[in-house]
Amino acid sequence: MIKIHNKKKQLLALAVLLTLLSACQPAQPEAEKIVRPIKALTIGDADILAGKDFPGVAKATQEVDLSFRIAGVLAKMPIKVGQKVRLGDELAHLDPRDFEVELANARASIASAKAQLANATVEYQRVVKVQKNNPDVVSKSTVDLLLANFAQAKAAYASSQALMDAAKDRLSYATLKAPFDGIIVRRYIENFQDVIPNKAVFRLVNISKIEMDIHIPENLISNLPYVRNIRVIFESFPEITIPAEIKEVSNEASLSTRTYQVRLIMTPPNGIKVLPGMTGRAYGDVIKDNIKASNIIIPVSAVFSSSDAKSTYVWKYNAKLQTVNKHKIGKGVLVDQGLVITKGLHYGDIIAIAGIHILTEGQAVTLLANGSK
Repeated sequence: MIKIHNKKKQLLALAVLLTLLSACQPAQPEAEKIVRPIKALTIGDADILAGKDFPGVAKATQEVDLSFRIAGVLAKMPIKVGQKVRLGDELAHLDPRDFEVELANARASIASAKAQLANATVEYQRVVKVQKNNPDVVSKSTVDLLLANFAQAKAAYASSQALMDAAKDRLSYATLKAPFDGIIVRRYIENFQDVIPNKAVFRLVNISKIEMDIHIPENLISNLPYVRNIRVIFESFPEITIPAEIKEVSNEASLSTRTYQVRLIMTPPNGIKVLPGMTGRAYGDVIKDNIKASNIIIPVSAVFSSSDAKSTYVWKYNAKLQTVNKHKIGKGVLVDQGLVITKGLHYGDIIAIAGIHILTEGQAVTLLANGSK
């Protein structure tokens, strides 16, 4: 009996010790708040919500094949493909010796013409002065002859001046300069080759802004004035969404495709080099404030029901808090584009359209771009 009593005392002491130790343990840190990326959709026109996107190819706002205006031998080419250049930068040089000789000859010619003009001017003015004071001393034919010599010398000087200006131009044409800021994307010839006039040497593009042509079917073109939040995703940068704007819209549909060409323009974000020829897809939301709620259609994947199946909900995004909250809606019929919503949503609302069963009330989220995989 004594042994059992002692054993009970030992067990009691051990329990007290464990309680004290657990009380001394520091509080466990609260689990870090999970921010979940979600695929979301801005409520818009049914045709857009059906998953439509429009392919296109990037093109530079400025692009040109640069060439020399004169023939010669390429003597210097300091610029490489992929190099950035500024307006006025020298890109290539022809051998200037022949043009320098031509300019020197033109300068000598104009010096001679200038001297002849000066002499003809003095002679003519002298004779005119004499005739004015003594009309009988100098004949009219002499005056007319000196006047003709003066006119001829003046014309010769003007011709020499024009030849010298042309020689200066030809010498300046021996240097190829950048007409705008951009990047050299192609070089067509090698150094020391013979160059003929207007033969392309470099291709220069300005990619500070990028354009892309897309084609909108004629049954959707009426939505264009209501398009908001245009963005483009290029296949080379699938995680980057670039905001875009409409630059031009064609006034006539293509006879073969019955589509209208729409030109978008965008500024790539820092660190992203979108080059001409890259393929991408354009997306947009059609926001019509005056359209009835019954015309709103959303993907079926965005909808879930209560446990008793009596209520229908979506996860609605709160842009200010960057969270989602359960939002009750009224549902209508199911159509090809998705589920018709009769109440509870408005144009411009943002809802989650994937992974809805793993979201919770007040869940912190980040939005993936429409069309992101």
